[in-house]
Amino acid sequence: MRVGIPKEIKTHEYRVGLVPGSVRELVHHGHEVVVETAAGGGIGFSDDDYRAVGATIAGTAAEVFAAADMIVKVKEPQPGEVAMLRDGQVLFTYLHLAADKELTQGLVQSGVVGIAYETVTDHRGALPLLAPMSEVAGRMSVQVGAHCLEKEQGGAGMLLGGVPGVPAARVVILGGGVSGTNAARMAMGLEASVVVIDRSIHRLYELDLQFGAKLNTIFSTVDNIEKHVREADLVIGAVLVPGAAAPKLVTRKMVAGMKKGAVMVDISIDQGGCFETSRPTTHADPTYVVDGVVHYCVTNMPGAVARTSTFALNNATLPFVVALANKGYRQALADDKHLLAGLNICSGRVTHPAVARDLGLAFVPPDRAIA
Repeated sequence: MRVGIPKEIKTHEYRVGLVPGSVRELVHHGHEVVVETAAGGGIGFSDDDYRAVGATIAGTAAEVFAAADMIVKVKEPQPGEVAMLRDGQVLFTYLHLAADKELTQGLVQSGVVGIAYETVTDHRGALPLLAPMSEVAGRMSVQVGAHCLEKEQGGAGMLLGGVPGVPAARVVILGGGVSGTNAARMAMGLEASVVVIDRSIHRLYELDLQFGAKLNTIFSTVDNIEKHVREADLVIGAVLVPGAAAPKLVTRKMVAGMKKGAVMVDISIDQGGCFETSRPTTHADPTYVVDGVVHYCVTNMPGAVARTSTFALNNATLPFVVALANKGYRQALADDKHLLAGLNICSGRVTHPAVARDLGLAFVPPDRAIA
């Protein structure tokens, strides 16, 4: 198979679909890899690094899309990239379609086979290709939240961990999954006062066992969310419903009742965000203020630490990339129900139930779509 790696074009996105080591693995299995020039430049890999492992370098993205049987990316395709996709071509990347009807319709019209990293599962029901970026985003959320609390950034002028004689900041994390757990770990490491709110008693029990008395765990109700958000200095939204739009857990009215200079970081923004006041932002202009509360809603947070993120993502995606290349998408999906769960679009049909439901589109079961 011929695999194409275009350069990411989303604002301040420096990650790359495959690093040279991953390309070497594909070449070792007998496949061709076409890489757009400078695709890895943002994380320190030159065209010569890719040539050295057997890749061909293309001068433009159009050449990559035209040559490849499968495109491996990081972020969802931008409008110009959607226009270059073709019928039967495989697209393997993050898609986050439930919050983007325009992109979904564009992929449907292209006839592409869209396999989304964020809905591929494993034998435990977890999301192994989303987890690495969730870990990064969770850890980064505390880092950027602490920065936004600085007076110069519009925040209240608080040090997250306080100092002797001065209280630490109150951090409220909505969601105790991978992102939320990593956020809690970082916030506690900085000596903040941390609360995690989740609707799963079992997950709260696990967090209590893991972190003990340093972490406060609260069951998710509207009343509990409102109470703790109102008292918070930093709120981190880390809610995930696989493949679906994120629920709006924090209303505009709740935001209006928060402290002036408080900060909200919405990790769930790729799926539409879990704050009613959230709207997508970029690394070029990451924050805005609503009712005196600073909002950070960057849709590609891990792109800021692109080298770490790229290697973490490649470690998880490479076995699936190799399987798709070795077997072709039909056989690879038929052989692996967990990879099949990643199929969101197939030759003009929506094949993920949550995407179809949230966007009001017709759903075709993925096994029928590839039959």
